[in-house]
Amino acid sequence: MRYRSALLCAPLCALSLALLLAGKARPLAAQSTPQSPAQSPTSPAAGDTQWRQNLSAWRSQREHDLAAPDGWLTLVGLEWLKPGVNSIGSAQDNSIRLRDQAPAHIGLLTQSGKMLQLLAPNGGFPPDLTIDGHPAREGPLAADDAKPSTIAWHGLTLAVLHRGDRYALRIKDADSPTRTNFHGLNWYPPDPYFRVVARWIPFNPPHVEKIPTIIGTTLNMPAPGIAEFTLYGKTLRLEPVTEPGEEGILFFILRDTTSKTTTYEAARFLHTSYPEHGLTQPGRLVLDFNKLENPPCAYTPYATCPLPPEQNRLPVALEAGEQRYAH
Repeated sequence: MRYRSALLCAPLCALSLALLLAGKARPLAAQSTPQSPAQSPTSPAAGDTQWRQNLSAWRSQREHDLAAPDGWLTLVGLEWLKPGVNSIGSAQDNSIRLRDQAPAHIGLLTQSGKMLQLLAPNGGFPPDLTIDGHPAREGPLAADDAKPSTIAWHGLTLAVLHRGDRYALRIKDADSPTRTNFHGLNWYPPDPYFRVVARWIPFNPPHVEKIPTIIGTTLNMPAPGIAEFTLYGKTLRLEPVTEPGEEGILFFILRDTTSKTTTYEAARFLHTSYPEHGLTQPGRLVLDFNKLENPPCAYTPYATCPLPPEQNRLPVALEAGEQRYAH
């Protein structure tokens, strides 16, 4: 389950850590005096042209991924499945209705306990309908968050998701108004003050954190440790989690005081590489809050986003990264 566009994160974060630990960063102790970001010429990566170029490239890639034909801006529906038969198509007699341009009857999605399968409607599957890139055929569907089965037809994609003790059909449409009317994201200006070296404190052993979601369910996610850092003269801590299939990446779900004014109210996300010595040993890692991003639910009411646990609700203003999205 990846809630971000951070394909560039791992190599860039590794480069960031190398530069910061090579002497280009002020020591953590030097950050203990409160000061405004504008008054921090010696903050990490000040004057670092390469860092600014990398950040600009990362932000451009994020906007590109968000507006891609299968990006979050295309999410137009989340339909909860009922036990038994769920008919899908544009005709009015379907239990799950699609846009008018879709075939009248795409298929019959059946649920029996944890068993999900797709059956053909009367007359067979529509031409050009695919499942996981192959011509559609009857059979079971996977509801794995890391790689769910995907039904596709001319810009429409349907994926079955498991949420709590229920299943839902996520519907994406490449021609959605949210995507066709996209006019870019809003960002704080790059500020190296908000790029810090954190101390990694591993949990021994790791534990499972219960992460609430915006739809009222709870996710059980592995929590390997704590990242401790100093900002505005305060010692702060954030607890990341890891996601299935995302080896080498830490996922921070957090909120700060800007959520009351300029950033998305529910949460923002940050992804980083693992600490320098891995998850099980003490070490250091770079937290670049200039890469804070909005969750999918900032763009569509049909996303099922995780919310920050209590310990990740910071009492400071992170005036960095992505601001609220103007629809």
